[in-house]
Amino acid sequence: MERLNTQLYLQNCYIMKENERLRKAAMLLNQENHALLSELKHCLAKTKSVAAAGAGGSNHNKNAAASKHDLDAAPPVQAGGKGKPAPAPK
Repeated sequence: MERLNTQLYLQNCYIMKENERLRKAAMLLNQENHALLSELKHCLAKTKSVAAAGAGGSNHNKNAAASKHDLDAAPPVQAGGKGKPAPAPK
């Protein structure tokens, strides 16, 4: 019985130590998450202010739609690679 109590006590100590380690890791991840969220909000606010200052009225909507389309488009691909011309079809 005493041996079982000792094993349970040691297991409990291990669990408490692991719990503390995980709590510290979670706290660090939470801090990092808050810092990244703050940076993202700052960048978005900066982007909005630049877009608002650079465009007027309906022009802004046209530019936004055009730039969104440009971002969705796939980059051009060279068929031959490294500046070589594409091989002739057979």
